[in-house]
Amino acid sequence: MSTLVTAIAAAGPLATGWSLHTLWMRRRLNVARRDPLTGLRTREGFTRRAKALLKDPRAVVVLADVDRFKQINDHHGHAAGDALLKATADRFTHYLGTSGVVGRLGGDEFAAVLIDRDGTAEDLLAVLHRVLARPVDGLDAAVRTTVSLGWARAADHPSEELSGLLRRADEAMYAAKQARAGGRRTALGGIFAALSGRHGRRGAHLGASVSEAAA
Repeated sequence: MSTLVTAIAAAGPLATGWSLHTLWMRRRLNVARRDPLTGLRTREGFTRRAKALLKDPRAVVVLADVDRFKQINDHHGHAAGDALLKATADRFTHYLGTSGVVGRLGGDEFAAVLIDRDGTAEDLLAVLHRVLARPVDGLDAAVRTTVSLGWARAADHPSEELSGLLRRADEAMYAAKQARAGGRRTALGGIFAALSGRHGRRGAHLGASVSEAAA
């Protein structure tokens, strides 16, 4: 009996040490999957969660990027660029994070997957569309840019995985850029967004260019 007690006593510190090491490793892994600037999931962390969410046919994939981001960094400094990225990330998280996952894929590119439980994704994205048009607190009014956004429904493309849906969202986002580039720009300063989506197998574009509507 004494030998067993001794063995258990000797194993206690080892087990505690291993548990602490495992906890430390998990925390390091979680940190590695988070972008240090925005707090969003990195590409790896986003991909893991997004693939799980895409098992639900109500999933919607959203892609966005900040237009002319390099010029902003070059002309106004990296602090202005960082503030713009942080504001964009915060707005995405507030409006889409509770119903899915939001990630920073790299640079000025963001992605999200949300579950459209009540069929209101289009309205939700329209709200985000307007929110992205708001100026960023603390930034000089001379910092002018646009945020382009596109989306695709998983149910419209049931045979495609995350990469394919991101590609379709990217195509919709590019269409939004083109529409905005050809539109009338009336607003000055702040952030403006362009929203476009592909809905149904017809591939019709939904959404509008905020550069026309924002004030």
